[in-house]
Amino acid sequence: MLLSLLKVLTVIHFLALGGLMLYGFHRLWLLIRWYFVQRRTLVMPLSIPFEEDIPYVTIQLPIYNERFVAARLIDAAATLHWPRDRIEVQILDDSVDDTQWIVDNRAAYWNENGISIKILRRGNRDGFKAGALAHGVSLAFGEFIAVFDADFIPPPDFLLRTVPYFSDPDVGLIQARWGFLNVDNSWLTRIQSLLLGSHFAIEHLVRFRRGLFFNFNGTAGIWRRKAIESAGSWHSDTVTEDLDLSYRAQLAGWRFVYLDDLIVPSELPTTLSAFRQQQQRWAKGSIQTAKKILPCLFRSSLPFSMKIEATAHLLGNLGWFLGAVATLTLYPTVLYRVKIGPYQWFQIDLPLFLGGCGAILLYLFFYTRMQRPRLPLHWVLAVPLLTIGLAPSIAFFVIQGMLKRGGVFHRTPKFGVKGKDSLPSLAFLYCDGEFLIYMSVSILLFIYSLLPIFLAWQRNTWIAMPFLMLFPLSFSFVFLKELEGQKYLRTQEEP
Repeated sequence: MLLSLLKVLTVIHFLALGGLMLYGFHRLWLLIRWYFVQRRTLVMPLSIPFEEDIPYVTIQLPIYNERFVAARLIDAAATLHWPRDRIEVQILDDSVDDTQWIVDNRAAYWNENGISIKILRRGNRDGFKAGALAHGVSLAFGEFIAVFDADFIPPPDFLLRTVPYFSDPDVGLIQARWGFLNVDNSWLTRIQSLLLGSHFAIEHLVRFRRGLFFNFNGTAGIWRRKAIESAGSWHSDTVTEDLDLSYRAQLAGWRFVYLDDLIVPSELPTTLSAFRQQQQRWAKGSIQTAKKILPCLFRSSLPFSMKIEATAHLLGNLGWFLGAVATLTLYPTVLYRVKIGPYQWFQIDLPLFLGGCGAILLYLFFYTRMQRPRLPLHWVLAVPLLTIGLAPSIAFFVIQGMLKRGGVFHRTPKFGVKGKDSLPSLAFLYCDGEFLIYMSVSILLFIYSLLPIFLAWQRNTWIAMPFLMLFPLSFSFVFLKELEGQKYLRTQEEP
């Protein structure tokens, strides 16, 4: 009975590794495609093609308890270069703290200076961000609608550089690239800049230039209002409403444009708990969107190759789940295969590992080489430690995405930091109440991950040691960084 169970778990383990290898091969495909598409240039319209009737633009600023960044965002939106009689700013404020006072103050200032700023408060958070955006669209005057999250600072020429592309009546969205204000703040922000930077510079660029589906990133983009409405507007049955609407709009025939050279500065999560929370929502929401969209996608008349790539895109966050499964089934697999020799390990285990983890590292390595200035290589090597250590806690939300629709939209705390700035004094209010649970899980997984090492030690299977050591190192790394982050937050508490 025990042997049969170990055999089943071993099969599951290798299936998970196989899934990760497919993910890694998709990264390599993107890298190869990027090599060719990045050599092409995109011709930008020379000027705004609305000489007599300049279009009305609505700027939407969804805000919820953003005391540290609300004023900065409103000031940036109010100073966008566009005729004052052809622009309105909607502050979609669902806040329940002193952010309301900050919003009222800055809105009053700009209204007195001739900028139309409207504060829309619903009195509830029904539908969360999707509900706020949909409510704003129903009251908007703009033919085009730009969206900026609270931690972004749109450059003054954002509209001048995006609206001209709407001269093509088939274009429904312009997405800009994210920049990072606090990339040098910590080890965590540097790793995030590596992961998110490659998402834009490689993934978005390849998908756009090859005519594949890509997504609005929830901010730093501008929509044609007709595209939102014809696709059914914003829905709250997933927690990634941006990904959901993106696919519905493209299935409805709208074309998206990605501008790699238009950078909108933003703030990266500064604590491990905030980063985890962000990834949990993205992972859950992408799986919810995949469940919702994939049946429509495969019923469409799109080329089969586009359907496959879109499937890989929507299911990408299954990597967290597969990584957790591979981790949890590692010890039973070692037990079942305890008598294998080095030849078998080189024949099966090593190719699967290199096809998954190795391909992803190669993908990130090439991204670091294309950056100016180049990112240090050791941040690439730190990625497996972080992702393996976080995989089990994020995998739980992947399962939620498989089983449930919608859910609570947990905002990612933003503190308005730039560069190596310290957190503000009230940052302690955003300590993760569940961090003790995650710390305990990390300790248990650390202990569990030592079992295969002890077994390999007893059997003198030294060749497997570097691979097996990766897992306890990852869980100890996440544990220590979680503890460090929570201690740092609590040091910001005012006496």
